[in-house]
Amino acid sequence: MDTATRSPGTVRPDRLAHPPPKRVALFTGAYNHIADGVSLTLNRLVDHLERQGSAGRVFAPTVDTPAIEDHAGTLVSAPSVPLPGRSEYRLSLGLSPSARQALEDFDPTLYHIATPDLLGHRALRHAQSTGTPVVASYHTHFSSYLKYYYLGLLERPVWSYLRSFYRQCRQVYVPTVAIADVLRNHGITGGLRLWRRGVDAERFSPMHRSDAWRHAQSIGDDEVVVAFVSRLVREKGLDVYADVIERLEQQDVPHRSLVVGNGPARADLKARLPNTTFTGFLKGGALAQAYASSDVFLFPSDTETFGNVTLEAMASGLPTVCADAAGSRDLVEDGTTGRLCPPGDGEAFTKAVRTLIADAARRNRMGAAAHERAQDFTWSAVLRQMNRYYDEVLTQTSERVPRSLASEGVPA
Repeated sequence: MDTATRSPGTVRPDRLAHPPPKRVALFTGAYNHIADGVSLTLNRLVDHLERQGSAGRVFAPTVDTPAIEDHAGTLVSAPSVPLPGRSEYRLSLGLSPSARQALEDFDPTLYHIATPDLLGHRALRHAQSTGTPVVASYHTHFSSYLKYYYLGLLERPVWSYLRSFYRQCRQVYVPTVAIADVLRNHGITGGLRLWRRGVDAERFSPMHRSDAWRHAQSIGDDEVVVAFVSRLVREKGLDVYADVIERLEQQDVPHRSLVVGNGPARADLKARLPNTTFTGFLKGGALAQAYASSDVFLFPSDTETFGNVTLEAMASGLPTVCADAAGSRDLVEDGTTGRLCPPGDGEAFTKAVRTLIADAARRNRMGAAAHERAQDFTWSAVLRQMNRYYDEVLTQTSERVPRSLASEGVPA
């Protein structure tokens, strides 16, 4: 078969009988230039692969002063430009000649595409030209972002492109069953695999609650802290968070509000919530203390594919009040570990938070249940699963074997 026309499901004959050591080429729009859930997760994956004896090569945009200085693995710079209106993000422009040469020198046994942008598209075409298998992971719920930037008319063509893209991949890794349902409803059904996210249960723990930290923020011992942790961008539900805090203040409900994070919407949010404590971006032990020293976690975002911050809050022993959306449904057990509210419904979110503020016993009970639930998500188990998925692809024959969603680890 001519390599230029070889089907995306075909593996080079020399790689069928005995899979070689894994050489994984990872293509992503975010790896070290910004510290968000996607980049941190992918760094963990690459670090795990290399610790297991596999080789990794990352192709991604770079900047002069990256947010993650000690990134995992070898990073090859892909040409990019700042995303219009969101300059902290980069728009990949494909593979430069030097990046293409680095890719060919690496000779990957597997392509993993984390972002279906121009870089991802070029990677897909290059893999097909060499008969190398391709897998993908779904990290960003692109269509749900459009409404926040008045681009709702683009939703149909976006889904059309995603269907075409993911159908050419051997496996598609999704973080939750709810996200799998979303993809399936839009015609993306083949090769779905469940790849949950993990949490460092030692770092994020109720043990890190600190009265000294609270006092440093001028928070009293008996004050109930309603926390929000995220990048401060519109699509994270900032308007709903602000609406809830304003309602609580208008109703004279005693509480303290805390916002951890930074981003382009910080100034507007701070102007709207003058009584709120803004810590800026925190990491490591400081972030763990902020979580554990709070009392309720309020996260109204309906654009998440998983909700890393929700899981960190749960591990820290906080009841979580979240949007009843794909990124939270697999984590939050409504009425047990927290509450799920209709997306955008400020009144419902306010009622849920007000109830937890007023009822310390319920708050403590839900927080303990959230902490216990979080223990089911460990990074070691999550990353070992990815290794097994990779091995499955590398040992398959050139013919695809149809599987039901249930047999692929994503319950229908």
